[in-house]
Amino acid sequence: MKISNMNVPGIDTSFITEFPNRVSDKLYCRDPFIMPAGGDYFLYRSAGERGVEVLVSRDLENWSDPIPVYKKPDGHPGVKDFFWAPECHYYKGAFYLFTSVFNREINHRSISVYRAESPLGPFTDIAGYCVSPREWDCIDGTLYVDGDGQPWLVFVHEWTCMPDNVGAMVTAKLSDDLSHLISEPVQLFLANEPAWTDHGVTDGPFIGITDSGRMIMTWSNFIPETPYGYAVGVAFSQTGLITGPWIQQDKEIYSRGQRPEFIYDGGHAMMFYGHDGTLYMTFHTPNEAVETYEHVAVMKVTEKNDTVELEPYKIIK
Repeated sequence: MKISNMNVPGIDTSFITEFPNRVSDKLYCRDPFIMPAGGDYFLYRSAGERGVEVLVSRDLENWSDPIPVYKKPDGHPGVKDFFWAPECHYYKGAFYLFTSVFNREINHRSISVYRAESPLGPFTDIAGYCVSPREWDCIDGTLYVDGDGQPWLVFVHEWTCMPDNVGAMVTAKLSDDLSHLISEPVQLFLANEPAWTDHGVTDGPFIGITDSGRMIMTWSNFIPETPYGYAVGVAFSQTGLITGPWIQQDKEIYSRGQRPEFIYDGGHAMMFYGHDGTLYMTFHTPNEAVETYEHVAVMKVTEKNDTVELEPYKIIK
């Protein structure tokens, strides 16, 4: 499986000597994104209206206290829905942070891009606080770089601004410096296309290329018949191109009760490689703080039959 952030250079983190937060203690996070770099893992999460922070680990179990990597400056146009779903991608020698806010200047949710020389920041805005279409509600931007080196923004056209309340997954070409779109958006699929859902949400896209060259996308929506039924599904590009057309896997790969150990619902998944070459998926579970608070789940992933499956047990160490 080829995914983003497979060969990220490390930095000196020897100053981090305490790791008081543990996955096995239900490490709080919504929409987790883990980037491996050198001998470390960097977990990016929202710090609310303060900005974005990162926790560092060397074993995926024990994590440092949060370190601010982006501090919201005076004059930032965000007014609510602060810094949803931060993702960090290594691209052409620098680190790029993608995140979403409600932007008062355009009266829509929008995706911003920030750049830094280090995974610990400090990140600075490079896109005027909005890289997504200004007339849409857009969230959950992720980076995909195709075989020709062309970067693409893959993102959510939110159900909140769709006439039928059915969201879409969308892509568009990015400039080489990732600061703006250079093509019109292409709609990839609608939220209610899979057999496993009839809901209108398209959350958390993440792109992978299987060993045979098949392009897949993990993403999240809701299972209709399950209370608090956030889930993770898989879609496939029929052409191997990011523009598709895309088809949906019949069955989701994670939902509450799908297996006995899947106690809570959960979603907004992404994949990363461990230092030993193991492929992992992380997501938050549950989706709402009903039975417990939202926390990080990390599970092993197997590539099988040109798709991905979760190992039947939760990885703690």
